[in-house]
Amino acid sequence: MEKSRSFKSFRHLTNTDLVNEQTSTELLEAQAHIWNHIFAFINSMSLKCAIQLGIPDTIQNHGKPMTISQLVASLPIHQKKASCVYRLMRILVHSGFFALQKVGETDDEQEGYALTDASKLLLKDNPLSVTPFLLAMLDPVLTKPWHFLSTWFQNEDPTPFDTANGMTFWDYGSHEPKLARFFNDAMASDARLVMTVVIDKCKGVFEGLESLVDVGGGTGTVAKAIATAFPQIECTVFDLPHVVADLQGGDNLKFVGGDMFDAVPPAEAVLLKWILHDWTDEESVKILKKCKEAISKSNNRGKVIVIDMKVENDKDEDHESYETQLFFDMLMMALVTGRERSEKEWAKLFQDAGFSDYKITPILGLRSLIEVYP
Repeated sequence: MEKSRSFKSFRHLTNTDLVNEQTSTELLEAQAHIWNHIFAFINSMSLKCAIQLGIPDTIQNHGKPMTISQLVASLPIHQKKASCVYRLMRILVHSGFFALQKVGETDDEQEGYALTDASKLLLKDNPLSVTPFLLAMLDPVLTKPWHFLSTWFQNEDPTPFDTANGMTFWDYGSHEPKLARFFNDAMASDARLVMTVVIDKCKGVFEGLESLVDVGGGTGTVAKAIATAFPQIECTVFDLPHVVADLQGGDNLKFVGGDMFDAVPPAEAVLLKWILHDWTDEESVKILKKCKEAISKSNNRGKVIVIDMKVENDKDEDHESYETQLFFDMLMMALVTGRERSEKEWAKLFQDAGFSDYKITPILGLRSLIEVYP
């Protein structure tokens, strides 16, 4: 009986006191806010499903908006799941990945699904496709660490990835070809998009240079774009020996294996695209010092070119962009030992590495191009 009275009293206090402190509308809004964050992963997984079913390419190949019946008939799905395609498309339309447009000119016009700017970037044949990046980030190997986040906060492991897999992200990649392959594909797809903008909008960054080293350049997507656009520049892709072992260079492009913590090949310019955010401040300073040594023979004409995020919660910056930068910062915490940095944090890194000045050009959406001078 005592337990029963105690439970009733607690229930009474909970229901009454909370409603007194907050209106019913506020309570329901708070609940909805929590629900939206609980189920936010459904957006990602729905988009992954659409990619795996080939929905963007199916609509593209149709040549005009597709009705739901046309789409269902064209997809490789079981007939018992046909009625569920509408529900999948409904959330993807809501998320802005597809749009509904009128089909036909009769009074009983139907609506059909059309591509948006976002879904056009998911087409297989689009040279700037971000599909490899999407499939890499949503692969179970990279989503598993998030289930170990709270455990990681209570142990000595360097990252949640280490807690989940018993080794670091880099060690796992060197032993598991699948991770290495889809990571390299993801970085290459991002590099194609970024370099299209960089070469179009930042020609001055590369004009006058005679040599450049792309540190951590992977399979060479960035360096190949620079070598093609600026044939006077001798480009070197510098990465771990097993990454570049079987890669072939060209007229003004070569691949060199090594470790950026030991030494960087000499050049007028050293490029670090999405490298420093993978590492701690101490490790980043070591990398920058090696880069400074590499450009020291350039008669003070040398520079380091950093392509990375500058995290700032500016008043004129939209909420979604800032949130995406915070997502990336959490991703760096979960997978590697790095972080995304504010301008103040970047400035300290450059100063600690012995550089005298820097220039930030914010023309890459969520990322910036930073020129760092000795």
